[in-house]
Amino acid sequence: MLTKRPQLETMDIVYAFENTLRTRARDTDPVRWVGVGVDPHGQLLEYVAVEDEPGGWLIYHAMPATTKVLREVGLRR
Repeated sequence: MLTKRPQLETMDIVYAFENTLRTRARDTDPVRWVGVGVDPHGQLLEYVAVEDEPGGWLIYHAMPATTKVLREVGLRR
């Protein structure tokens, strides 16, 4: 269970990350990736992650997908 999002379990976030529908790189250093994936319950989750080592990711933001992020990654107008 996460402190700010008690309805989300860590494995839900990992599952959504592994089942990403769309991502987009943000113009930051290091590059931050915003993405939307589907959790095991069929809910869309948004996340922001950085690649902290080759093939290793740190997801530091996750929550139910917002309209803003759905637009940012091109899943909504």
